Amino acid sequence: MFCFGEYLMYKGTNTYHINSVEPIEVFYNLRTDLDKLKYAVHINKIVQDVTNENQNCYKILQLLLNTLYTISEFDKNLDLVLSIFKMRLLVYLGMVPNINQCTCCKEKEKIKYFSIKDNGFKCEICGKTDTSAISISESTKNAIKFAIVAPAKKIYSFNIKDESLEEFKIIAKLYFDEKIEKKYNL
Repeated sequence: MFCFGEYLMYKGTNTYHINSVEPIEVFYNLRTDLDKLKYAVHINKIVQDVTNENQNCYKILQLLLNTLYTISEFDKNLDLVLSIFKMRLLVYLGMVPNINQCTCCKEKEKIKYFSIKDNGFKCEICGKTDTSAISISESTKNAIKFAIVAPAKKIYSFNIKDESLEEFKIIAKLYFDEKIEKKYNL
């Protein structure tokens, strides 16, 4: 299931058939750790749901490969990896949250909330009136920003504290499920 390679295929009457394979990366460590495998399968399911056959998905493929490599080769917190993956995938699907200013009043300072309904950050005043807004710490705000704008190969190059990780995890799950219009449970 988790083998990135060069495949030589031919089309049969109803399906494609593999003629030969040249493996490039087999993500071996996914097979030796059940937690890593569980997260990898979950991420693979999400990618299958949001892509179609014969669709140009280069950036999504790159994200998937970077994510699987990170899970396989590093001891990163798997919830952090999944949350970053979900936020970045939404960017590639055209559902980028507003992370530069408050979605209501355009205030750039005093950002204290993330609004699921209004797709992005809210200032202290506007966030208090939004029932879908979740209070966030400064490090959660920075994690969301980094997950969205960082270069593709560096998106997994940070860690955050446990309390900020919980906020980030909740926001990524709720925002992703809302935008994809499907609930994903791990």
